[in-house]
Formats: sequence, C-alpha cells, structure tokens
Amino acid sequence: MPSADQLKALIESHGEGDDERFYSVALQAAARAARSGHSRLAQELRTLIDQARTRVGRPTKPIPVVQPRGDLAGLLSATYPKARLPDLVLDERVLSRLTRVLTEQRQRDHLLHHGFGPVRKLLLMGPPGTGKTMTAAVLAGELALPLFTIQLHSLITKFMGETAAKLRVIFDAISQSRGVYFFDEVDALAGERASRNDVGEIRRVLNSFLQFLEQDDSDSLLVAATNHPDLLDRALFRRFDDVIKYALPDKELLERVIRSRLATLDTGRVEWASVLKVAQGLSHADLSRACERAAKDAILAHTKEVSTSALVAAITERKVDRAPS
Repeated sequence: MPSADQLKALIESHGEGDDERFYSVALQAAARAARSGHSRLAQELRTLIDQARTRVGRPTKPIPVVQPRGDLAGLLSATYPKARLPDLVLDERVLSRLTRVLTEQRQRDHLLHHGFGPVRKLLLMGPPGTGKTMTAAVLAGELALPLFTIQLHSLITKFMGETAAKLRVIFDAISQSRGVYFFDEVDALAGERASRNDVGEIRRVLNSFLQFLEQDDSDSLLVAATNHPDLLDRALFRRFDDVIKYALPDKELLERVIRSRLATLDTGRVEWASVLKVAQGLSHADLSRACERAAKDAILAHTKEVSTSALVAAITERKVDRAPS
C-alpha cells in the first residue's frame, strides 16, 4: 500500500499539474505494493497508470525500433522492454537508488535549467542472476526508451585498433540516438591494466573505453554490469555517476521473490520456513526459474495449489544444477 508520504506527494503533484511527478510517485506506490507481497495490486496499479498515460496522449508502448544497420550491425541489438519497476524484487537500498535515477531522468530538463545534469552513467556490480540485466530493461521500460545491448563477441577482436574503432562507432550512436545502452560483462573491456596477463592491445582498448566514457555528454543512459568487480580497472569507477552493488537475496527477499512468481497460484499451505531454508544461496534468477518449475507442475496437475514438497524439490534441483562439478 502507498505510504503516507507517497499519498501526500500524489495529491500535491496532482494539484500542481505535475504529471511526471504524479506518475513517478504512483509507480513508487506500485513498487511498494509489490515488495509488500501484493503482486496483484501492484499489477493493477501499473495497468491503471499506463491507461492514464495513454488517455492523456502519452502512449506507453513505443514504436518498435529497426535493428541497427551498417557499421552498427552486429555491434548492438535493439529492443523495447516492457519491464517496469514493480517487476524488480530487490532490497530497498537498490530500489531507492534506481527510483532516484528515474526521477532525475524524468525531470532532466528541470535539472539542466538549473545547471545540473541527471544521473545517466551506472555501474552495476554483483553475482550472476541478481537483477543487473533486468535493471537495464526496467530503466528502458520506465523511460519508454529503446534498450541497446552491446554485443561484446562482435566488438572485441584480435586485430590491432579494430576494437577501438568499433567502440567509437558505438559512442557515436550513443550521442545520436537516445536510449539505454547496456554493456554487460564490462570487465572484458575494462580489466585491470596492471594484470600480468595483459597485452598492449587490451590496454589500448581500455584506454579508448575510458576516454569515450569521459567525453560522453549525450542524453542516453549508459549501464555497465559486471559479475567480477575485482577485475575492473580502478580508473573505470570514477567515470560513472553511480555504482550500485547487488547481492544474493536474504531470507526476506527470497520469500518476496517466491510470492511474486507464484502470485497467481495458491501458496496458502506452503511451509515457508522449510522452503526458505533450502532456498538460501540462490540468486533471484535461479529462484524464479525454480518457482516457474513448481508452478508448471501445479498447473499440469490441474490444481492451483503449490505444495511445499514440490517447491522444495524444484529449488533443490536448481541448486544441484548450479553446483560446481
């Protein structure tokens, strides 16, 4: 449910005719409902917000973008995500910082008028499956921007100077076409220069990347993610406006993830203590997939009730699959 501050902010923004603030606070209320386990209410609120925006001439479903061509072909993939903030099940600290990013982006003209720029370069760090990729999709979905994912396998080559040249093409696109540009596994580009296994070409690529980041003053959002922050060159960190750390979910988040994924099914008889004990150590992504397995088992058995044994079995199977051989 909305907090008292959110209710006051909704009334104030409506009275002042500040639509962007109104929708921003409404989405925060939807996210709060989702975090409290009210997944259906959160979805209903999000639907109402989308409908309201459409009625006032602000369509929420963008026209699909054409995939990059020419020099950009193979370097970027373009999508229009539908993900929204309530779809993220993260701790309050991370959600608060992402909400701040969205607020600043929605009011960027107001900030620029006063001589300040919005946060637009983010470095996300944490274990695999903790929501970093999903975050990039949510930022694009919330801001109705295309999500451009950089294809590192096409970007990084063995030929001297070619990778840096391709990087320039990408940063030219960042300046020309506003969007969310996602550099996943950025440690492949920005590894520590002092590494004993480093070679000259890799150092040149890193230097080029750092220079492009430093010079970029576009309207696009740059989101970089890594599972191995210890591999990053120290100079990379100060090129970003904010560095956000992701972690494996604690017991409270584990339960929220499970309840969110099984919101349309009956979990009234689930023995949460047993389930959460088994789920310890799983990432958001692995736990979501385990929940999907348990949900499908219930549906195929022609029942909407998820049993403790089925949920524990699905989670245990996922943990076994993830265990190192």
